[in-house]
Amino acid sequence: MQHLHTIQDPKSALPVDVTPDAVPLESDENALGTLLVDLSEQLRFVRGQLVLTDRRLLACEPPAVTVDSDAAPWTGWRLDEPAADRLRLRHLDHAGVGTLELHDDERRLAVWRFTLAQNVHALRLVTLFEMQQARQPWRGGTPTGNPPMDELTLCPSCRAPLPPDSEECPVCTREVQAVPSTWVLLRLWRFARPYRKPLAAGFALTLASTAATLVPPYLAIPLMDDILIPFQNGKAIDPMLVLTYLGGLLLAALLAWGLGWARTYLLALVSERIGADLRTATFEHLLQLSLDYFGGKRTGDLMARIGSETDRICVFLSLHALDFATDVLMIVMTAVILCSINPWLAVVTLLPLPFIGWMIHTVRDRLRTGFEKIDRVWSEVTNVLADTIPGIRVVKAFAQEGRETQRFKDANQSNLQVNDRLNKTWSLFTPTVSLLTEIGLLVVWAFGIWQVSKNQITVGVLTAFIAYIGRFYGRLDSMSRIVSVTQKAAAGAKRIFDILDHVSNVPEPASPVALTQPKGRIELSGIGFRYGNRSVIRGLDLDIRPGEMIGLVGHSGSGKSTLVNLICRFYDVTDGAIKVDGVDIRRYSVADYRRHIGLVLQEPFLFFGTIAENIAYGRPEASREDIVAAARAAHAHEFILRLPQGYDSLVGERGQGLSGGERQRISIARALLIDPRILILDEATSSVDTETEKEIQTALDNLVQGRTTIAIAHRLSTLRKADRLVVMDRGLIVEVGPHDELISRRGAYWRLYEAQARQVDANDQDHRNVLESTLLASTSSHAERPV
Repeated sequence: MQHLHTIQDPKSALPVDVTPDAVPLESDENALGTLLVDLSEQLRFVRGQLVLTDRRLLACEPPAVTVDSDAAPWTGWRLDEPAADRLRLRHLDHAGVGTLELHDDERRLAVWRFTLAQNVHALRLVTLFEMQQARQPWRGGTPTGNPPMDELTLCPSCRAPLPPDSEECPVCTREVQAVPSTWVLLRLWRFARPYRKPLAAGFALTLASTAATLVPPYLAIPLMDDILIPFQNGKAIDPMLVLTYLGGLLLAALLAWGLGWARTYLLALVSERIGADLRTATFEHLLQLSLDYFGGKRTGDLMARIGSETDRICVFLSLHALDFATDVLMIVMTAVILCSINPWLAVVTLLPLPFIGWMIHTVRDRLRTGFEKIDRVWSEVTNVLADTIPGIRVVKAFAQEGRETQRFKDANQSNLQVNDRLNKTWSLFTPTVSLLTEIGLLVVWAFGIWQVSKNQITVGVLTAFIAYIGRFYGRLDSMSRIVSVTQKAAAGAKRIFDILDHVSNVPEPASPVALTQPKGRIELSGIGFRYGNRSVIRGLDLDIRPGEMIGLVGHSGSGKSTLVNLICRFYDVTDGAIKVDGVDIRRYSVADYRRHIGLVLQEPFLFFGTIAENIAYGRPEASREDIVAAARAAHAHEFILRLPQGYDSLVGERGQGLSGGERQRISIARALLIDPRILILDEATSSVDTETEKEIQTALDNLVQGRTTIAIAHRLSTLRKADRLVVMDRGLIVEVGPHDELISRRGAYWRLYEAQARQVDANDQDHRNVLESTLLASTSSHAERPV
C-alpha cells in the first residue's frame, strides 16, 4: 500500500495535492490527477475523492456518516487493459451542480456530483482521462507508466493539457458546446422574408449584370478571327463591322454598369433594414428575458453582440453576400460558356477547382471556430471598459488606474494572440489559392497553344478562353477571400441567435387575465424558490390586505429581497403561488402587472437625460403639471428649482450630478407619478444621512398613503408606522405582528431591535467622546494662549 503524494513536476498539467488519506496504489503506479467529490446523491455536502493514475481510475465513495477516512471504500476501473477502451467519462453541469458519469458501451457504471467550485478540476480530470486512454498500447500510444509530461502543451490560462494538434483549450472553452455552422446564416431568412420582392429584384439584377459582363470576352472571338488576323494576312478591315463589335462592347459595359449600380443600391438598402430589424429584435427579446439571464452575463459582452455582431452581419449582407452571389453566377455561367466553345479546353480550365474547394472546406472549420473565439476574447476587452468607465470614481478613489490599465492590456494581449493564430492559417490559405489559379492559367496556355498548333481551335477562341479564365479564376480567388468574412458573420450570427433562442424563465401567459383596477391584496400560498440547488425561500405563507403596510425585517440573506423580487415577478416561484386580488400573478400579462407596481430601490438608477424625463420614465406621456406635482409630493421640487435649468437640467449618467438623497427623491417622484397600487420600498433610506433620511421619510409618507406597501429596512426605527412587521430567517417567516406586540414577545424581532439599539447607543457614545475630546483640546489651547 502506498500513499498518494504531490507530483512535483512543474510541467505537470494538474499538480495533485491530495489529503494524506490512504490510497490503494500499486507498485510503481503514479497519480496523475484528483478531484474532490463534495456532494452526495442527495446533494448533501460530503467528502469523497476521484484519483486518476496511469493504470486506473480510483473512487473513494463519500461515507454515509462521518467515519475515519482510511475506512472509506475504494473502487477502481483498470485503464491498462483492452476492455478499458469501452470506458467513457462524461462531464455535465446544471443548476450549480457538476456531474461526472462513467459509462461503458452498455450502461452507466458510476456517477459523482460536486459543486462548481470543483468544475475546472473535473474538466482537467476528464482531459487527462482521455489522454491516458489514447496512450495505451492497443491504441498505438506509449507503454503504460507515467506519461511523458514533457510532451504536453499546457493552456496558458488554466494550465490544463491541450489536445494534440490543437490550440483550443477544452477547459477554457467548456461553455461553447455547439460549433458555429455556416448554415446558421440561413436563419437570417426570418428577417429577410419581409423584403422578398426587393431581394428577388436584386437577384434578377445580379443575374442580368453578370450576363452583361460576360459579353465582351465572347465578342473578342470575331474581333480576333474576323478582323485582326485576316488584316495581318492582307485582308482589308471592314469599318462598319468594327464599329458594330465596338458598339456591342460599349453597350455591354454601360449595361453592366447600370445594372450593377441598381443592384448594389437596392440590396444595400435591404441589408441595412435587415440589420436594423435584427438589432431591434435582439434588443427587444433581451428586455423580455428574466433577471437571472442578466446575472450570468457581462454588460460588455451583450453590448458587443447587439452592436458589433449585428454590424458585421449587416456588412456581410450588404457587400459580401452580394459578391458571393455574383461570384457563383459568374463561375457557373463562365463554365457553361467555356464548355460550349471547347469542352476539352474547359475541362483543363476547371482542373484546379476541386483542389480549391477542398482547401476552402478544410480551412473553413478552423476559421469559423477561430472567429468565434475572437468574438469571445473581444467581449472581454469590452467587459473591462464596461466595468471601468461606470466605476471610474471608485477606480480613482482607490488609485487603481494602473491595475485597470493592466487588465485592459491583458485582455488586449489575449485578443492579439488569438488573432495572430488565426492569421497564421489565413495568410497561408489566400496565397495558396492564388498559386493554384496561376498554375491553372499556365496549364490552359500550354494546352491552348498545343490545340492552336494542331488547328483544333483558332487564336480568337484561345483569346476568349484566356479572357474568360481571368474572370473565372478571379471569382474563385474572390470566393476564397469571402470565406473569412462568411465565417465571421456565421460566428456573429450564432452569438446573436444565442440571445434570440433563450427562453425567459418568466413567460407570458397564453391567455392573460386583464388587470384594470387592482385592489392590492397579495396572498402568498406555500411559496418556495431555489437559486440553482440552493433553497432560498420555502413553505412561506402570508396574506397582505389592500392598503396595508408590511415591513420585512431580518438578517442579511434571510430572503427579504428575494421575496420582493418574486412579488414583482422578476423571478417565478418554484413552489406554491403568489396571488394578487385572488388571481395567480402568472396569469397576468407581465407588463400589465408591473404597471401597477412602484419600486423604490436602495440605489436609485437615473438615466442620462433631463430631470423631467427621469421622473416621467414610467409615464412618458405625463404633463409637466403632473411631473411637478409628483416632485412636490416627493419633496424634490425645491432642489430641482435650484438647478440651472430646473426640470430641464441634464442628469449625468446614473445621476452623477446629484447627491444620493436627491437621486432618491427623484426615484420616489418617479414612483408617485405612475400612481401604483402596490409599492415596494427596498432599503430606500439606508444609504443617506439622518437629515436626508427625514426628508425622504416625509416623502415616503406621502407615497404609501392608500397603497399596499412592502418595505425592507435594516433601520427598524423606519418601520414603526408599518401595520405589521414580518420577520424572516433563512427563507422562513418566524414572526408576524405590530412593533409593540413583537417587542413584548421578546422573540426574534426583539433580539434584532435590542442589538440595533445597543449599536446606536455605542455609536452615540463614541460621538459624544469625540465631541468632549474636541472641546477639551479647544479649552486647553485657549488657556495656554498668551494675553
